[in-house]
Amino acid sequence: MELNILNTPLESCCTAPATGYFRDGFCRTAAHDVGTHTVCAIVTQDFLEYSASKGNDLMTPIPQWNFPGLKAGDKWCLCISRWLQAEKAGKAPFIDLEATHIKSLQYTTLELLQKYEFPKLS
Repeated sequence: MELNILNTPLESCCTAPATGYFRDGFCRTAAHDVGTHTVCAIVTQDFLEYSASKGNDLMTPIPQWNFPGLKAGDKWCLCISRWLQAEKAGKAPFIDLEATHIKSLQYTTLELLQKYEFPKLS
C-alpha cells in the first residue's frame, strides 16, 4: 500500500484526465520516473503559464497521448522539482495532501506542503 504525506493510504488524484506517471490516477513513482511525479496539484492559470515558460506546456492537447490539455482547476500529478521551482517563484498551485505521495517528503517539508493545502468544502 502506497502512502501519502500524512502517512495514510494514498488517494487518487484524478482519472479525468488520467494523471500520474502510470496514468492510473495516482501520484505514484518508480525508479525510472526521473521527474518524480508525486504532487497532486490543483492547477491554476498562473501555474500553467509558468510551467509553459519553463518548457513544459501542460495546456496544449496532445491527442496521440490521449492528453486533453489542462485548464485551471484540473488536478494533475506534478514533478516535485517543478512544484518546488514554482513555489520559489510564487506560482505554486494548491495541492491535495491525501493524494500527494510520501516520497515528496524526501525533497521538502510537510510544513511547506501543508501551506498549500487545497481548501476542502465541508
